[in-house]
Amino acid sequence: MTNLIADIDIISAEEAQACDFKITADENTGKSRKLYIESYGCAMNFADSEIVAAIMKEGGFDTTSDFYQADVIFLNTCSIREKAEQTVRKRLTDFQRAKRSKPGMTIGVLGCMAERLKEKLLEEEKIVDIVVGPDAYRDLPNLLSVAEDGQKAVNTFLSREETYADISPVRLNSNGVTAFVSIMRGCDNMCSFCVVPFTRGRERSRDPYSIVNEAKDLFSRGFKEVTLLGQNVDSYKWSPEENNKARLNKKEDESTTVINFANLLEMVALVDPNLRVRFSTSHPKDITDEVLHTIKKYDNICKYIHLPAQSGNSRVLEMMNRTYDREWYLERVSKIREILGEECGISSDMITGFCSETEEEHQDTLSLMDIVKFDFSYMFYYSERPGTLAAKKYPDDISLEIKKRRLSDVIAKQSSTSLMRNKLDLGKEQIILVEGASKKSANDFKGRNSANKVVIVPAGNYSKGDYLKVKIIDCTPATLFGEVIEINPKN
Repeated sequence: MTNLIADIDIISAEEAQACDFKITADENTGKSRKLYIESYGCAMNFADSEIVAAIMKEGGFDTTSDFYQADVIFLNTCSIREKAEQTVRKRLTDFQRAKRSKPGMTIGVLGCMAERLKEKLLEEEKIVDIVVGPDAYRDLPNLLSVAEDGQKAVNTFLSREETYADISPVRLNSNGVTAFVSIMRGCDNMCSFCVVPFTRGRERSRDPYSIVNEAKDLFSRGFKEVTLLGQNVDSYKWSPEENNKARLNKKEDESTTVINFANLLEMVALVDPNLRVRFSTSHPKDITDEVLHTIKKYDNICKYIHLPAQSGNSRVLEMMNRTYDREWYLERVSKIREILGEECGISSDMITGFCSETEEEHQDTLSLMDIVKFDFSYMFYYSERPGTLAAKKYPDDISLEIKKRRLSDVIAKQSSTSLMRNKLDLGKEQIILVEGASKKSANDFKGRNSANKVVIVPAGNYSKGDYLKVKIIDCTPATLFGEVIEINPKN
């Protein structure tokens, strides 16, 4: 999934887990009780926390950034790697101190870790009162009542229909410019290393008209960019018949009976030409030429694709159950370059040290990186997750030392390639959307170009939400630096 981490996009597993979390911002609307949410993991988790906040707001809660002031603390958790779960367990010890000072406080664990461990989590972490899986957030008010009566409350039911389509998310920690919009939930891909199908359930697509309406509402409130989220956006498919939903606008249904991801992209792009559209994550087996041509057709669909490879070796990919091989992946990249051009940003996920991976197969991953020339990557060494197909079928037989050494090779390769790719932008004029002040200097602003690269520009007579035409004058492996040529050139 998409990871939005400061001004840096070249990261290791440890850096990702250290940085990739969000804490609720303060919202004071006069409600009597306070909610604190801490979210870990992927963009889907962050979007889910916004749904949780909306449900709790209806139940009489404002949000707080100080968990000592909270009546309810929720941790929205990730199970994709062991380190993520360790971080959550450590964090619970901090909350234990707060609960001692405020005995009526309720603590809940939400999300993928809750789904994976279920009731076992209540036994292991004595201070946890509520355990709720990703499809049971509507039940939170009821579960909270049970917990406040002194009982432990659990709901980890996985739904085949729930998409939270009718809930308007509370935008937590929002910059007022960019927002996530969930278009589907769950995953039907059974990658052998991945716990997601077991923690988020079967894949189901959200009503496209509710997606478009959410995008329209965001744009009317000043947001300039939406990122359409799904575990595998390319397999998005919705129809009134298959999804058994009554539509208000039957003429629209009759004109497009089945709506696929390319159709949805176009529908959102047509909300307004000044609304940027991004999406994540694509699957190499499912991304179609139709999607690529739709991206090309609309200037406001960003020319960037996150296309996880995971490995550059076909045997390892087969063991991972990725359902494509090296040649298929390279063909898809070639088609992206053919249709969208060399300037289209492509990023990847890479796993080193998967079960039985040889040194030669590791070299295949490095050679794939040389051929594709990713703009940036999210890079990890293999971490066996209980319950996955790999844990059941394959011994985790690569030593931690070798995993880390191979990860270092991948990080070094990506750093070199990212610098090379960024140097190609020097002297070019690009449009960026200003997202706010740079975290590294109050004298600079940051934005992103169409290829999802962070661009730093000097502060000037503009503000977040403005489009800027900039000339790229310098770069590092992780960041571009520009000078402003024109403000709001698209208006």
